[in-house]
Amino acid sequence: MAAMTIASLFSEADLRQAAGERSFGRGVDYLDAVADLEIGEDEVTATVYGTDTYEVVLILDDGGVTGDCSCPHGRDGFFCKHLVAAGLIVLGQAGDVPAQQAAAAAKTRSLESWLEGLSRDDLLTLVREQVRQDRDLRRRLELRAAAAGPDLGDVRARVRELLDVRGFSRYGAIEYADAQAYSAQVDEVAAVIDGLTGGGRAAEAAEIAGQALSAVVQALEQADDSDGWIGASAQALADAHARACAAAPADPARLAVWLAGFVLGDGQMLGDFDVGAYHDALGERGKAEYRRLITQAWQKNPSGWHEQYLMQELLRADGDVDALVAMYAAELLPSGYTHLMIAQELDQAGRAGEALGWAERGLREASGSVDTRLVDYLAARYEGAGAFGKALAARQSAFDTGRTLGNYRALRDAAGKAGQWEAVREHALRLLQGDAAAAHTHAGFGWSEGTVWISALIDDGDVGAAWDAAAGVASERQWLTLADVLSSERPADALPVYLRAIEPLQSLTGDSVYQQVAALLIKIRDCHQRLGTAPQFAAYLAALRADQKRKRNLIKLLDQRGL
Repeated sequence: MAAMTIASLFSEADLRQAAGERSFGRGVDYLDAVADLEIGEDEVTATVYGTDTYEVVLILDDGGVTGDCSCPHGRDGFFCKHLVAAGLIVLGQAGDVPAQQAAAAAKTRSLESWLEGLSRDDLLTLVREQVRQDRDLRRRLELRAAAAGPDLGDVRARVRELLDVRGFSRYGAIEYADAQAYSAQVDEVAAVIDGLTGGGRAAEAAEIAGQALSAVVQALEQADDSDGWIGASAQALADAHARACAAAPADPARLAVWLAGFVLGDGQMLGDFDVGAYHDALGERGKAEYRRLITQAWQKNPSGWHEQYLMQELLRADGDVDALVAMYAAELLPSGYTHLMIAQELDQAGRAGEALGWAERGLREASGSVDTRLVDYLAARYEGAGAFGKALAARQSAFDTGRTLGNYRALRDAAGKAGQWEAVREHALRLLQGDAAAAHTHAGFGWSEGTVWISALIDDGDVGAAWDAAAGVASERQWLTLADVLSSERPADALPVYLRAIEPLQSLTGDSVYQQVAALLIKIRDCHQRLGTAPQFAAYLAALRADQKRKRNLIKLLDQRGL
């Protein structure tokens, strides 16, 4: 990073590639929503106001640009529109970036230099101040201090204190905002367990880790761990426990009993719990006992989903594909999904011909809507072999039983590859139009997704046809999508849609509502400017601000957006 500037590390094309065309296009509309942007040596932080208030971090290195955002799309691992907006703001300030980066580096050097110049007593004073102010830091350091001493009873007490959920909520539950902080406590415990193991106290470490795992699982039962922070830290703790068990002279059979009881009991809370981490500790004797216990549990409850899952994992680890297939085949789902699972297992075993046979059987035997993942599998196999007609037939079957926008898109792709899209599209749209007519009495100006017919026309780029067909069947969201696409060329048509959408919001409160109001006002303003009726917008905005003047947060937001 030393000789490079942030602006030289990525470009608009890099942002477009990271986000994809759709998110990039949406990010362009969010430039006015970026606030508190701060440029550091190797990252950019900012707040972006959308449906909610989101915190974004652009992470920069020689390989390009990545990022994290607190929005739902960002939490799923995608490079979202909010990250795009922040990145575009940075590119717009390219001339100022080197100076801001240099200032951030200077702050870091100054802090490090000051710390290095402190005496031992001054450093201790500083640490003591932080310990007094930061309870979590104090507890972590107390645990490390206890682990360095001879009294492991004190370590157990500090672990219990560190993992007590009451330290995070007076109601005894860990809220979403506190999940990451609690996971850091679990990570600290895992580090101390590894330290005890490396220090020759593996047996004690294994005992403490087992107790800690139980405490973390109980915490998970009453936690909002939507982003998986606590679950990931729990697995790290389990890994530390497994290493301690392997280093200690533990009885493999006894460990197998504990492990089987854990995964069949409280351990079910850990969806990604890796039993394989314990293989070294179990040895052949322990693995055999574990296998016996899991098989016994499954035989007692063969329909239990968790027992089935554990048994499947055992068979997969043993490489017993035929037994695994027989287990799946005993309970075939009508959607064809079980057939797909069998096909994938056979593919893993190198038995591609049998795999294709099972997938085709799944499509034939499916009743109701066929699972789209099965159709995706078949289409990929057919297209890979150049059998585009078969791929189209599979997609058509899926569309006929489940006329969703996703199935329509897949049908369009397959028909295009087969050179038959024109005729297939005409038939598909006729079916979707019939669906829309049948649902006409249920259509309205609500927040539903709306009829697939309108969405399909929009997705095809046939916006004019979608607009002409929208009356009486389009949802509010579809009307707004159409207005967004047409506003540049047909502002007179788009303007009433925006005005109609903003009306009900004026009786609501909340930051997310205010964000919607501001966004719609910007679109209304743009329509008036294109129509040459800016004075009308000024009068409309003045009346709205007067009517909404008691909503201080809304007025503040409108001021920030220049409205």
